[in-house]
Amino acid sequence: MEKLYADPDGKGANLGKYAASAALKNAEVDSKRIHEGGNVIVGDVKVTNPAVSGLQTAGETPHAIISSCLDITSWQTLTTATRKPVKLPHNRLTKYLINSTVEKWPEGWRVTRDEPQGKPC
Repeated sequence: MEKLYADPDGKGANLGKYAASAALKNAEVDSKRIHEGGNVIVGDVKVTNPAVSGLQTAGETPHAIISSCLDITSWQTLTTATRKPVKLPHNRLTKYLINSTVEKWPEGWRVTRDEPQGKPC
């Protein structure tokens, strides 16, 4: 996500190695919206306190739900043209709970769904 949001072309992100289905589609749509708005997002994302909250190993596609804290406090939204910071609401969540569904594909595990919970962590 860091590479995808920071690069207006999005070519070097290789997000398909890590995400699929709704998670990949949503990331691509969000990135396109950000870039078409004349912005990029730079900085690091941290995922802390991951815990498996659901696991299904039987069936055709094993999957798990991982609950964690997504920390985007060091992300900074900049205008592409000037590289100056964009003013954002002060009350936005920058550390929040997220549930991610991951599936085991032949190539490895892929995030298929991310669901922010709207709660701080």
